[in-house]
Amino acid sequence: MENKILKYLSKHTSITKELENAIHESVFFKTYKKGTILLKEGSLANECYFILEGCIRSYFLKGGEEKTIEFYTEEDAVTPANYGKSTPSKYYLECIEDTVVNVGNPTIEKEIYQKYPELESLSRVIAEVILTKQQESFTEFKTSTPEERYLNLLKTKPDLLQRVPQHQVASYLGIKPESLSRIRKRLMVK
Repeated sequence: MENKILKYLSKHTSITKELENAIHESVFFKTYKKGTILLKEGSLANECYFILEGCIRSYFLKGGEEKTIEFYTEEDAVTPANYGKSTPSKYYLECIEDTVVNVGNPTIEKEIYQKYPELESLSRVIAEVILTKQQESFTEFKTSTPEERYLNLLKTKPDLLQRVPQHQVASYLGIKPESLSRIRKRLMVK
């Protein structure tokens, strides 16, 4: 599992022996079963996750209905908005599949960053990459039709459609399941 983390990090920097040691010291793997709720609305977020295997969904409840915000899969970082803060979460995190993650928390991060400052610098670089991707995704979502959103999902995460229930995909796209069915049928005819 550590090799998966090193492979991911090597996309952003060269891995020195010292950095590799820091990673070996700081990794803490956990396995969660499908259906596990990692964070509930109203709870404090004291953990963040780097997904090695599996899928996590973030969602909130509106009028008793689940509204999917995002799906996170392999090599995605999941850092709740209220991570390490004393404010309650506005959403849920749920494992959609059996999931293996590297778990972080503010205490571990502080200790590791003091001991290995280059790991903190690398974390900032990766945070910037993640933020840029999220901003691009948000802009794409806001300026596209439901059909364009579906086509973009097919292009960017084609395996997701086989991994998660269709009603959650529809919620993520901002449409009803019936509308998703119509879009899929229309595209199959083309």
